[in-house]
Amino acid sequence: MPSVTEEQSRRVVSIVGPTASGKTGLGIAIAKALASKGERAEIVNADAYQMYKGMDIGTAKASAEERAQVRHHLIDIIDPDDAMSVARFQELAREKIAELQGQIGRAHV
Repeated sequence: MPSVTEEQSRRVVSIVGPTASGKTGLGIAIAKALASKGERAEIVNADAYQMYKGMDIGTAKASAEERAQVRHHLIDIIDPDDAMSVARFQELAREKIAELQGQIGRAHV
């Protein structure tokens, strides 16, 4: 059996598509499949509107039940009167991914 390198054990998988196309469900299914193999996976949101607190309608934001199944990050983190930019998102996402990858054990993001 081939050995898994440190880099391979810290993969970042991106799931992209239009709103309400099933990305959250797919991400949760992948995370659960990895968990069944003893690997940890968490979801880092990349939808700017889902980062805003209170913007639940029209964004297909992960429900409380979905968030309870797999840990989600960068959801409900900024107030509606705050501005989000690509640069700010990149900074937040890179910090969160680095944090998750730095934790003990393998982490898929």
